[in-house]
Amino acid sequence: MLEISADFFTINTIRLEYLWLGRQRENTPTLVFLHEGLGSVAMWKDFPEQVVAATSLPALVFSRQGYGCSEPFPWPRDVSYMHDEALDVLPRVLDAANIEQAILIGHSDGGSISLMHAATDKQQRVRALILLAPHVFNEKSCVDSIAAARVAYNTTDLRQRLAAYHKDVDNTFWGWNDIWLHPDFWHWNIEEYLPDVVVPVLHIQGEDDEYGSSAQAQAIRQKCKGSVEIVMFPDCGHSPHRDQTDKTIRSITKFIDNHQLKKQVFTATKEITH
Repeated sequence: MLEISADFFTINTIRLEYLWLGRQRENTPTLVFLHEGLGSVAMWKDFPEQVVAATSLPALVFSRQGYGCSEPFPWPRDVSYMHDEALDVLPRVLDAANIEQAILIGHSDGGSISLMHAATDKQQRVRALILLAPHVFNEKSCVDSIAAARVAYNTTDLRQRLAAYHKDVDNTFWGWNDIWLHPDFWHWNIEEYLPDVVVPVLHIQGEDDEYGSSAQAQAIRQKCKGSVEIVMFPDCGHSPHRDQTDKTIRSITKFIDNHQLKKQVFTATKEITH
């Protein structure tokens, strides 16, 4: 039977909820799930459990500050909030969880955070990246969709539906929506980090992704130094793990097996420039 344990970390005096799936094993990487801009532990639903069952790897799922049952995030957010998560918070989370080898599975904002963390991973704990519709620069389609989400939050039952996944739903929604629609965020771009990503990357995206085009995948393929595999699913929007669950899990399992990630110790060296 799958072991499941839920609790809280205290990172920088902030309580963050987390969920353990399975049991850590020596010389075996842990899957670390990083959610989207409106995600949380609960928002993943049973997808992490399915991936754990398919890969036989343990997993850590946690909610960043301002999400789920973690503490609220102080307003307003800064344009660099994802940088802070990647360069400061995530290393502390991995420390607190005693994770020495990690495969990061990041959706949307979580994918962007994963890329920046892998590029600056001084302890070389990251073995591979599995990215679900990440962003490396802002696009008009993304801004338009986020503006539409603002209208929906104010005029439909979106607030009520999100409240099922977040303790302080207004803090969650406006913390995300306000900064993405801020004029300074038009120029948000993390492509400078990509050349320092040397681990294998699996990029999964829907052909109907309303928050980003295939240009995101092409930038990652062209600029990352590690191998990059791109999978584009038809009939799929911004959440491949929800729209094409079975195909997403098969792609993840194949990627992990093909790169022999379960027991291989990653020893590549690189110069950290950020």
